[in-house]
Amino acid sequence: MKNFHKYLVLVFVAVFYKIDAQQVTKNDTISGTPLIISMDRNISESLEKLEENCALANVRAAERRNYDSAERNTNTETRRETKTVASRAMTTAEICRQNPRILGVKIQIAVVKSNEEANEVKSYFRRRFPSIKVETDASLRPNYKILAGSYFNKGTAAGDLARIRQYFKSAIPVQYRVFCAEAK
Repeated sequence: MKNFHKYLVLVFVAVFYKIDAQQVTKNDTISGTPLIISMDRNISESLEKLEENCALANVRAAERRNYDSAERNTNTETRRETKTVASRAMTTAEICRQNPRILGVKIQIAVVKSNEEANEVKSYFRRRFPSIKVETDASLRPNYKILAGSYFNKGTAAGDLARIRQYFKSAIPVQYRVFCAEAK
């Protein structure tokens, strides 16, 4: 009896589900082949409205293009096209938004032969200059470069470079990729 009730409910749901659905015939936009789709009336109406809005937007865009090209053709001799150039330099925030990593400057403190030596130099540097970030570059193995700070150019690095040279005589500014947000 339980199975009969389940079967009856299932048939009932299936019948009422099909009552709201209708068969809609649409033409394929590429080959023009008619497509028959079962869907709800409300969905069908919504799709038709969307298609009409898209068609209207395409017509308006085509009219604008035609108007613009006709206007350009008539005013070619009287009007020269000019490029708009910003009248001010870009701010640091604008540069950072466009390029998060830029070619900047880091201060090379030392070049050492082993990772242990590099860690010793970094810890000595951190004790002397806790506000300046220091890192190891192992791209020249077996040598390790110890690099400090992130700067936009040599001019902005000059102040820290003078302070660092009091403890590290061989410190030099080198071009390096830096994170724009960290640079000074």
